[in-house]
Amino acid sequence: MIIATDMPEVAKCVVSQCAYNADDGCHARAITIGEGAAPDCDTFFDNDKHTHSSRTAGVGACKIEDCAHNDDFECTADSIQVGASGGSVDCQTYTKH
Repeated sequence: MIIATDMPEVAKCVVSQCAYNADDGCHARAITIGEGAAPDCDTFFDNDKHTHSSRTAGVGACKIEDCAHNDDFECTADSIQVGASGGSVDCQTYTKH
């Protein structure tokens, strides 16, 4: 398994309909968190085809300024979890300042 060593890992993603999800893991190269004021996973897209990569995604950018883990638009958490919240796909590790 390849892990982006300079980015926090996406430890778990339970959004099974995402094209990057396989076995509750995110296999994108990196994801971006943030759409407006909500900690949405901007990388999510619904697709029946799923990636077959063995890598584990990292968090490349975070646009949520009021998150306690955000430092200069980069995530400082050790790892994050992504899940469904209402009608959106969110960073479950988000913690408001």
